[in-house]
Amino acid sequence: MTAGPDTPAAFAARPLFEPIAALLARFTAPALPDALQLTALIREVAPAAASGSGQPIRFVPPPAQGHAYEDHIFTTGAVPTRAYDWHDFFNALAWCVWPRTKAACNILHRREREARIAAGLPGRGLRRDALTQFDECGIVVVSSDPEIPASLAAHAWEEAFWTRRAHLIQTTRFIVLGHGTWDQLREPFFGLCGKALYRVVDAGWLARPAAERQAETDAWLAAQLLDSGLLRTPRELAPLPLLGIPGITPENECASYYRDTRQFRPKRVPANKIPAD
Repeated sequence: MTAGPDTPAAFAARPLFEPIAALLARFTAPALPDALQLTALIREVAPAAASGSGQPIRFVPPPAQGHAYEDHIFTTGAVPTRAYDWHDFFNALAWCVWPRTKAACNILHRREREARIAAGLPGRGLRRDALTQFDECGIVVVSSDPEIPASLAAHAWEEAFWTRRAHLIQTTRFIVLGHGTWDQLREPFFGLCGKALYRVVDAGWLARPAAERQAETDAWLAAQLLDSGLLRTPRELAPLPLLGIPGITPENECASYYRDTRQFRPKRVPANKIPAD
């Protein structure tokens, strides 16, 4: 069956959908798979996927009454999934290809929630906010050249995306985790931004098969979250204008595209820091 323009399979070949491309290609019908189909999918492709407490992940209709989302997943393994909803569909696929990272986030949400309750602190706290932002719109930028992540982190957009464009394409991979970002990428809009973490690897990493790179990145990121204390605050996430990535839009095939500061904003200078002459 040929995939129509509004089917999941239609997005399989688009840039930034690479982690879930093989899964998207399975769904050539207009209707999105329901919770039972998504549960069958994760049982097939990621049978070890589990919540923070070790419960097997399954997808279920949202409960009729209010619930603490992350706590519910932690305790039961049941991920509330709205019927035929693109956002929740992409969340299910994220569980399929990022099972360790999603479980690590689930553990940390539960841990932070309990710690704040025990301390009598109100609200969610900075770490839960960081985890949620990354879960929704996170992207891991992996490069064998440390200068590329450094330029992007410094908001040297034209330098990284245009002046060194060929080198960036050769050395750098942009791996989306955020299911909200995949939803937005169905119809990319001016100013679309991801929340990036940067990682430098050796050149051999780039030669690995895509599925192997994905699994290794999932394991690396889960370990960084649980063992190294990554994402204690949203400030650890760097803004990344997604439409600047080569191949995302034909409009970025010229240097002037990267000079529009409405989208490619310069790095902010702290108010108490005076730039050097």
